[in-house]
Amino acid sequence: MLTVTLVATLAAASLWQQWRSVEVEAAERQRVQSAWILTGALDWARLILREDARSGGADHLAEPWAVPLQESRLSTFLAADRNNTGGMSSDEEVDAFLSGQITDMQSRMNIMNLVENNKISEVSLAAFGRLFEELKLSPQELTQMSSQLQLALDSSQYNTDNPNIPLVPRRAEDLGWLGLSPSSVAALRPYVSVLPVRTSVNLNTASAEVLVASVPNLSMADAQKLVSARASKYFRSTADASALLNQPGISFSESEQGVATRYFEVLGRLRMGATTVLERSLVQRDGINVTTLWRERAVADPSGKAPL
Repeated sequence: MLTVTLVATLAAASLWQQWRSVEVEAAERQRVQSAWILTGALDWARLILREDARSGGADHLAEPWAVPLQESRLSTFLAADRNNTGGMSSDEEVDAFLSGQITDMQSRMNIMNLVENNKISEVSLAAFGRLFEELKLSPQELTQMSSQLQLALDSSQYNTDNPNIPLVPRRAEDLGWLGLSPSSVAALRPYVSVLPVRTSVNLNTASAEVLVASVPNLSMADAQKLVSARASKYFRSTADASALLNQPGISFSESEQGVATRYFEVLGRLRMGATTVLERSLVQRDGINVTTLWRERAVADPSGKAPL
């Protein structure tokens, strides 16, 4: 009985190790497949933006890049034969679905506009003050965020031993580093961006809230009027928006508002079986050259959301 028990134990351990090796290999294969598919999706998005740049003109929501990619099945490409099944048996069906979208990041207010030449920009500070007021956020948090961002961007401070220097944020979700509360970060996320350089707000893609904050003396009713008008005919220049409103007290600054965009966010979502992988990338377009500035990838929880 002792011998039988020992043999059974060894056989069970061997079988478990073999099963574990198969599972690890399947997971690694799925990871590699996901990475390649999402890389291909990013390249396709860059191609769309490059072709859009060839036509020139303003960037608006009626262009091909602004149309989201609905969930499309790709499993036929991943399982071309019975030996490539993503770790599943040949009798099981491999499901892979890809979706995504491209977002104009200049449709939002750029946090980096707050600091210009190592000084807080009064124009941008006033604009963010209007945004904070529109969202009913504390103005004290704006003051703290501005001062902390100025400190983070001042490269000379890094030559000191000051341990309180904050990190420079890369995404809107990182604004907590500058002293904002989690609730404020969540409220600001749809309306702000973090871009490498100072940027203008695209009048063709910005929300009504962003327009109210960006343009002095612009009411919510006027902002809604701009949003409704551009749906049928986009603005070719800021002069078109000014002519539409025809109000002496409202003017558009070429440095603060525009109709073209250089920075876009590409979001890819790949669902393979029970696993969903999300990838977010920031790309910069200069002419027909589209460069990826950063990429991040995360596995979504069962609800389909990920910490991106």
